[in-house]
Amino acid sequence: MNRLAGETSPYLLQHADNPVDWWPWGPEAFDEARRRDVPVLLSVGYASCHWCHVMARESFEDEALAGYLNAHFLSVKVDREERPDVDSVYMDAVQAATGQGGWPMTVFMTAEGEPFYFGTYFPPSPRAGLPSFRQLLEGVHTAWTDRRDEVAGVASRIARELAGRALEYGDARPPGAEDLAMAVGGLAGEFDAKHGGFGGAPKFPPSSALAFLLRHHARTGSADALRLAERTCDAMARGGIFDQLGGGFARYAVDAAWEVPHFEKMLYDNALLGRVYTQLWRITGTDWSRRIALETADFVVRELRTGEGGFASALDADSEAPGGGGHAEGAYYTWTPAQLTEALGPADAALAADVFGVGAEGTLRRPGAEPPAALRERLRAARERRPRPERDDKVVAAWNGLAIAALAETGACFDRADLVAAAVGAAELLCAVHLGANGRLARTSRDGRAGASAGVLEDYADVAEGFLALHAVTGERRWLDRAGALLDVVLARFASEDGALYDTADDAERLIRRPQDPTDGATPAGWTAAAGALLSYAAHTGSDRHRGAAERALGIVTALGTRAPRFIGWGLAVAEAALDGPREVAVVGPADDPATAELHRTALRATAPGAVVTRGAPDAADPPPLLAGRPLRDGRPTAYVCRGFVCAAPTNDPAELAAQLAPSGA
Repeated sequence: MNRLAGETSPYLLQHADNPVDWWPWGPEAFDEARRRDVPVLLSVGYASCHWCHVMARESFEDEALAGYLNAHFLSVKVDREERPDVDSVYMDAVQAATGQGGWPMTVFMTAEGEPFYFGTYFPPSPRAGLPSFRQLLEGVHTAWTDRRDEVAGVASRIARELAGRALEYGDARPPGAEDLAMAVGGLAGEFDAKHGGFGGAPKFPPSSALAFLLRHHARTGSADALRLAERTCDAMARGGIFDQLGGGFARYAVDAAWEVPHFEKMLYDNALLGRVYTQLWRITGTDWSRRIALETADFVVRELRTGEGGFASALDADSEAPGGGGHAEGAYYTWTPAQLTEALGPADAALAADVFGVGAEGTLRRPGAEPPAALRERLRAARERRPRPERDDKVVAAWNGLAIAALAETGACFDRADLVAAAVGAAELLCAVHLGANGRLARTSRDGRAGASAGVLEDYADVAEGFLALHAVTGERRWLDRAGALLDVVLARFASEDGALYDTADDAERLIRRPQDPTDGATPAGWTAAAGALLSYAAHTGSDRHRGAAERALGIVTALGTRAPRFIGWGLAVAEAALDGPREVAVVGPADDPATAELHRTALRATAPGAVVTRGAPDAADPPPLLAGRPLRDGRPTAYVCRGFVCAAPTNDPAELAAQLAPSGA
């Protein structure tokens, strides 16, 4: 029975024709498991997951194995990107039991949702100490049939342990200057001086940690913080993890040198890294940081924008190999010497191999000078004729919020009105499709239709962040007001009395534990993202309520920042903004006056951590709070800068404005 055909998740739709009798997550599935008295197999993955595809081909498309599954289990398929709450709760169990996690995630549980056996990928035949998937199923079925009391006891104990993991959160203080300096020292201790980045292989882009380091440098002038960030950004930009032909970053490198990527491209990575390279350019003014920022933004718009104006989640790692031969990871991006010769001819193929430093597994690096534009275009045109990777075209609210912020800022910094327009288009889609009449967000949409999953904390926080960035760039009051409405939901539905934040709303579906994770991973945690958006909104409006909520949320950063700075990077970046003020900039002047535009551009290009910017006409009927009572000075466009209840003298001079926003060195 094809129960997945009506779902909005591309991952679930990939499995709609499996012989496995899949159910989507929901009470009906668990009621059926209870009625049949069978255990539940929960399989969690996502559409661009390479090993998810492998396990599907090896096991879920196997008729005999599917028959065994259908007879003895109730099988539930979940898209981790659509239901991050379900993924989080059971991934905690997998990591606690096995010491590691990943996708596909495989969990066996009772009809009450209590897990009793866990794992990730299982092969079709015994391999490297793993049983075959068939052996695993037979073992679980035997235990369920012959040792039910033992299984039930294990499940109950694990469920109690998970439920008891609520975070203890008291009156922790926000980080101070010494805490943030210690966090830089902690990152320096984990820095890979040879290759850039932190730790060893596999190596993920440390987007949030880089944002923190750049903000720390902007606030203090720390040469060490800038060195760690710039070295890492340069290494990633030169490595195989960056698409040297089409722009954009792969999800991670399998090696320590950033050379061999895991080829899937995620919207969130490129949104976060695009913002990082834009900030690096603000600080250094280097041509290469500008180029990487713009090529990343162009990749997002060109490859990920949907017909409705939002941004798709990811491009797959796998695609059909040129000339046939089946799907292979990286087939679209890698080059053999023969393929280079076919595309360019022998002489230019040798030049390309040298210029691009063709590395392991045929990936392109950029170890030397800028490659000739004509050579790059010829290779890109040849690659365009290859079968393209599949696209996971669901729109995730949180990741679109990140993309909106990145595109708005990058477009404003580099005078690219098209990028700002793309950000506005995505924001309007979120308002039209994801945002309900009750002010609540849907997590996902596809083809202009909202999915059934409720928005989680990161959705509200990241979309608010995107709307605040749009307000800064466009000056439109509507984006500030919409951000405020989303943050009101955060305070009403996601916050506890002591200032802690939960990943799901207080009226969300009840799982065996209410998820609550303040650590930053590949994306900012909902907790730290909310702290940042609350802080910025408070600076725009003067709201003590929002400022207080941000400071209470930042207490967790003090607790974690000096011990594990890599895993609370965005929280540290927000703390930098809080310590710097953040500075409040209001630009008042006629919209069509070039002097207004120059002051606004200067404000947006400033490096001050977390600075909030607004602009508007002096005669606006309903000005944003920062513009209220702010007249023109000497009849000319004027900028006002305030910080910590103290305001600098109003100025008409962009150079003076830049000086007012320069690092304090504190």
